[in-house]
Amino acid sequence: MFLLLPFDSLIVNLLGISLTVLFTLLLVFIIVPAVFGVSFGIRKLYMKTLLKIFAWATLRMERGAKEKNHQLYKPYTNGIIAKDPTSLEEEIKEIRRSGSSKALDNTPDFELSDIFYFCRKGMETIMDDEVTKRFSAEELESWNLLSRTNYNFQYISLRLTVLWGLGVLIRYCFLLPLRIALAFTGISLLVVGTTMVGYLPNGRLKEFLSKHVHLMCYRICVRALTAIITYHDRKNRPRNGGICVANHTSPIDVIILASDGYYAMVGQVHGGLMGVIQRAMVKACPHVWFERSEVKDRHLVAKRLTEHVQDKSKLPILIFPEGTCINNTSVMMFKKGSFEIGATVYPVAIKVRDVFGRCGRCCGLDAGSMGYDPQFGDAFWNSSKYGMVTYLLRMMTSWAIVCSVWYLPPMTREAEEDAVQFANRVKSAIARQGGLVDLLWDGGLKREKVKDTFKEEQQKLYSKMIVGNQEDRSRS
Repeated sequence: MFLLLPFDSLIVNLLGISLTVLFTLLLVFIIVPAVFGVSFGIRKLYMKTLLKIFAWATLRMERGAKEKNHQLYKPYTNGIIAKDPTSLEEEIKEIRRSGSSKALDNTPDFELSDIFYFCRKGMETIMDDEVTKRFSAEELESWNLLSRTNYNFQYISLRLTVLWGLGVLIRYCFLLPLRIALAFTGISLLVVGTTMVGYLPNGRLKEFLSKHVHLMCYRICVRALTAIITYHDRKNRPRNGGICVANHTSPIDVIILASDGYYAMVGQVHGGLMGVIQRAMVKACPHVWFERSEVKDRHLVAKRLTEHVQDKSKLPILIFPEGTCINNTSVMMFKKGSFEIGATVYPVAIKVRDVFGRCGRCCGLDAGSMGYDPQFGDAFWNSSKYGMVTYLLRMMTSWAIVCSVWYLPPMTREAEEDAVQFANRVKSAIARQGGLVDLLWDGGLKREKVKDTFKEEQQKLYSKMIVGNQEDRSRS
């Protein structure tokens, strides 16, 4: 038996006291509030303090930039190229009109000058591509003391440099260990809690315990990201037998929504830690997991989802129909599968908002804003650039995740609509509510080439214009 020296004994006692205090603080300020769904307002106070620090840092940067006579912010533009919303036929007629002195009615069906329209469109697309820029993070105008900064940031002052260094110490030496501990606690409780609830017989008690175990664990995971979430129009929250669809920015979208509602998840069966979590969750709640070989079978997937939503006692399904993460400036094409099964759809809009308004000045919080606030941390997951571990490390070393969620009124498929039209109508509603750009492009272009059908569509429009001209002359 080893005897501890007085100094060693003191260290052990201090370590024991520190762990006891830490566990007590976690229990009182994190776990208990997560169980009852309450907050002590500590995170909001933390956020307001950060806002004041960012405002001071921004003023220092502006003053330093003015003294050194260099531009601090990019000029605000909606795009590199000014584009007028005109049709293919109108633009080609304009090119013909400017390049020929003859009347348009006497022009032939095809003119060599028509190729300039397609050349110009091609160059515009290369210079100002509206698709691929949706797969990279937006650049911030004002510095948030993280690695992401404005495009022209230079050394300003010693005080700002010291403040940045102090921020690094706080984020990596205090916030990161605390958040890892909270994430471990939330995941462990989720696995243990759902496994234990899974052994209970089906009934109201099992459903009650399963709901509150899920909510408690997701709320703990939310606190592991120091997520500050505001939910709007909760009266429109998804109900049993429906489908919740939302625009997709980050893997943590699931945690953000599931911390305020009880959902059935849909996804592919995984191995490793994710597989352990999935097997534990499905014991307590009827989630819909697919084997790798089943995912590509659209009919089987549709059948499983239809069976789930037809049972009005089962939880609403949570789906992100874009199929990939977008940088929250737009909404891209919704896959039609979840809109074919005839269930009530509950749209949810999530939109990035920067708390710094014009010229980067701090203008405070706006209760009517929505979504992830990139000023505190970039929630967008660029899966082509970062792996999941790297992404989670970036999340846990950011200042916070400030988020607002809007529940839109439920929508149903109309009699004359097909699945694609219904999906586009839901997508447009989410885009309007979130102030997002409504794009028809497929998010799969993140990893795939443009399909030939898109090129054929332009060819059909041009040929239709030519054929239309011939038909008009034959009638006359």
